[in-house]
Amino acid sequence: MSIDWVTVLAQIANFLVLLWLLKRFLYRPILDGIDAREASIAKRMADADAAQQAAKAAENQFIKQRAQLVSEQDALLEQALAATEDQRDGLLSDARAKLQQEQKDWHKYLEQERQAFNKRLQETGSEALMKLTRKALSDLADEQIEDAIVRHVGQQLEPIAAELVQAAAGSLQAQVSTRDALSTTTQALLQSEVQRWLPDVSLSFSTDAQQAPGLVMQVGGAQVSWTTDSYMDEFAELLTSHSPAKASLRSTANSR
Repeated sequence: MSIDWVTVLAQIANFLVLLWLLKRFLYRPILDGIDAREASIAKRMADADAAQQAAKAAENQFIKQRAQLVSEQDALLEQALAATEDQRDGLLSDARAKLQQEQKDWHKYLEQERQAFNKRLQETGSEALMKLTRKALSDLADEQIEDAIVRHVGQQLEPIAAELVQAAAGSLQAQVSTRDALSTTTQALLQSEVQRWLPDVSLSFSTDAQQAPGLVMQVGGAQVSWTTDSYMDEFAELLTSHSPAKASLRSTANSR
């Protein structure tokens, strides 16, 4: 049997053309589709891994934020408790300070009332006492109160003579002031008493209607006085020390 090489070659060529056509139009699209599918699957898997990593990171971040939030809440709670304690301590301190201030104000008010009472007592009693004293001196001794003071001024000068000499600092003049004019005899008596301790000092006399009964003597930089005011102060202190009103004020202050 003879072989038809033309037919064989034609079949081989047809077969090769068929292979090329299959590869070009069938296998290549299939292979490209498979490659694209594999690439898509790989991409999805990569995206899934990335999403999983992102979810894990988000979970870690949430846990971290939650822990931080709890810590901040605890800190805020502690701060609120501390602020409440400080506010309570401040309120208690303010209340104690206010109570102490009220007690001080009350004691101050009692002291002012006591001083006002003493002043009223002195004002109401001094004039009457002076009238009685003047009347008693005039009736019993036939002299004025200034004359009685001058008669005892020597005894009053003796304890302070050294201080007067120092205060005089070489001054040769002393000023004596009274509310009413002194008689010539009383002036001479006072001059002799003063010269016992200040022999070189001469006296000059003046009157002051606003001055309390008695006399005031100015020697250099020193001033000594023997007026009814000083005696009335002692008299007021003596009365208030035995006054029921003062005892009542003290008992009231103690009860507070």
